[in-house]
Amino acid sequence: MGAPTQTRRERLRAETTAEIKAVALALMAEGGPGAISLRAIAREMGMTAGAIYGYFPTRDDLVTALIDDVYTSLVDTVETARDALPTGDVAGRIMAWGQAFRDWSLANPEGFRLIYGDPVPGYQPPGDGPAAGPEHRACAGLSGLVAAAWPHAEALHGGAGYEWSDFDPKLAGSVREAFPGLPPDAVALALRVWGRMHGLVSLDVYGRLRWQARDAERLYREEMRDLIRSLGL
Repeated sequence: MGAPTQTRRERLRAETTAEIKAVALALMAEGGPGAISLRAIAREMGMTAGAIYGYFPTRDDLVTALIDDVYTSLVDTVETARDALPTGDVAGRIMAWGQAFRDWSLANPEGFRLIYGDPVPGYQPPGDGPAAGPEHRACAGLSGLVAAAWPHAEALHGGAGYEWSDFDPKLAGSVREAFPGLPPDAVALALRVWGRMHGLVSLDVYGRLRWQARDAERLYREEMRDLIRSLGL
């Protein structure tokens, strides 16, 4: 049997919810994270404040939904790019992940800023934190890339003396469960890989490379090639 068909009311609600999120990101692009407010969105959409509260009871509920949507979109993108290459092509999968991360971030600068950049003033995330699911997937994905490279990278990056207590307990626990036998030194390496993938992209999204480099993409590709070489691949 096929999936149940949405009712007209359900379709309208889904469309309005999507529009609310789009307007929120547009307001953020124009005025920064502090510009996100339910009343401002209601004005932009020609809705009453009371009506918009029927979709998101608080501004924090909206921000949490936005972060989850944006983070999920990012992780879906990088995982798809990685999985387009065979598991044996470790270097290719790292390059694919990094390039997809950069492409997505430049195409979605407001989303990048929401999950990696400017905090939303006064925002209080839920107990487990926003985007716990996609954040875990991103962490697992990067850890998996380093785990695949570790047989080559261990000679270069092993023996650094890291202990599991050097890391957040949730991070350490998830890595140890997903990749038994991977040492703490590899977790440190995964965080460094994340930093190198993120650094030039952040400068690019915030316009810091605009006047310094004519070809920021070329800089990023060279950084990724150097990163891959540093892993012994």
